[in-house]
Amino acid sequence: MFSPLRHAAYRNLFIAQVAALLGTGMATVALGLLAFDLAGADAGQVLGAALAIKMVAYIGVAPFASALSARLPRKTLLIALDVVRAGVAISLPFVSAPWQVFGLMTVLYVASAAFTPAFQAMIPDLLPDETEYTKALSLSRLAADLESVASPVLAALLLAVISYNNLFAGTAVGFVVSALFVAGASLPVPSKLQPKPFIQRLTGGLRLFALTPRLRGLLAVSLATAAGGAMVFVNTVVLVQSQFGLSEQATAWALAAFGGGSMTAAVVLPGLLGRVSDRTAMVLGAGVMTAVLLAGAWVATSYAVLIGLWVIMGFGYSLTITPAGRALRRSSTAQDRPALFAAQFALSHACWLIAYPVAGLVSAEVDPAAAFLVLAALCATGAGLGLVIWPARDPETLAHGHPELEPDDPHLTDGAGGATGVAHAHPFVIDEKHDRWPGPDR
Repeated sequence: MFSPLRHAAYRNLFIAQVAALLGTGMATVALGLLAFDLAGADAGQVLGAALAIKMVAYIGVAPFASALSARLPRKTLLIALDVVRAGVAISLPFVSAPWQVFGLMTVLYVASAAFTPAFQAMIPDLLPDETEYTKALSLSRLAADLESVASPVLAALLLAVISYNNLFAGTAVGFVVSALFVAGASLPVPSKLQPKPFIQRLTGGLRLFALTPRLRGLLAVSLATAAGGAMVFVNTVVLVQSQFGLSEQATAWALAAFGGGSMTAAVVLPGLLGRVSDRTAMVLGAGVMTAVLLAGAWVATSYAVLIGLWVIMGFGYSLTITPAGRALRRSSTAQDRPALFAAQFALSHACWLIAYPVAGLVSAEVDPAAAFLVLAALCATGAGLGLVIWPARDPETLAHGHPELEPDDPHLTDGAGGATGVAHAHPFVIDEKHDRWPGPDR
């Protein structure tokens, strides 16, 4: 599982990701505690609104950032965005009103919306081998889970001796360390092909989602992911500190339990994905989260039970999110991959934009049990749509025809798939020569 770390450039990027996520995880804990400090039992509304702003920034910025950055040096862009995020983090301890939180977090989220897709799209270029890339996805999932496990644990320990506002300093340090390791990485040289026109770069990823069945199914499962995750990220602080009357440290440990379940799934996934399809793993994870949400409405009446539920929720969450990179890679050329990752980033966060306000508003206006039930319905909807939209038989190589091409066209005679003639087979993606998915008549 750790063999991709032998690649020096990937190793640097992985360490940069770990550093940034450790800091971000402490900020997540501190932001929840800050919301509770500002709004008390209505903290879910403040946190839900802040996270909704995050989703708006991600949805609106990611595709534009990806399109605009095609001509920018990758390393310079990533370092600059890390510096901006560090500056925001160091400013958060000085806020005293919700609107100040919203303003600063908007800047942070805009920078992250530009950073994350560009970062993710480089990994397939660094690790072209499918097996190594699959392992790298699990490693990246483990790194992301540090945000949910190691960061809350570290936060819980630090909260015994410092106030939660000081946790934001740890976030700033994480971004600075990330920038230093990005600076030391030898990043892949972008393709020398002439970049596509801006409008095509802006909309190309959305076009791939619209025309590729597995990507439409992936988007449906993303709705389930958001429903389960929103209950955890928005309402843990409400359940632990308002309903159970426990401490800030208890909130941090509950978030760590969720991350522990997710890390467990990330460890077993490389072996599992060798035996089952991405579709099966992701829909199974959505089903697990739906079951946990339904159970939570009735049995989440004590801290111990909540910890158990969050471990299982984390396991299902990782099953739905980790294989996504494999599906994206299978569905794009290297030239289109940045646009596709940016589109996935934006569209998946559109799902979170639905789930976050629902989690916060239903919990505040009714109670957390009602939020469990509403989000269970949303999660089940995503899982069901994923099953229907994503074909059960989804081979990478597809036979298809090109009635518009002459039989001696280079595309038909270059040995792709080992066939010649108007009809042939090869790994199929939507591109200039393939403008729609092959059906029975293609």
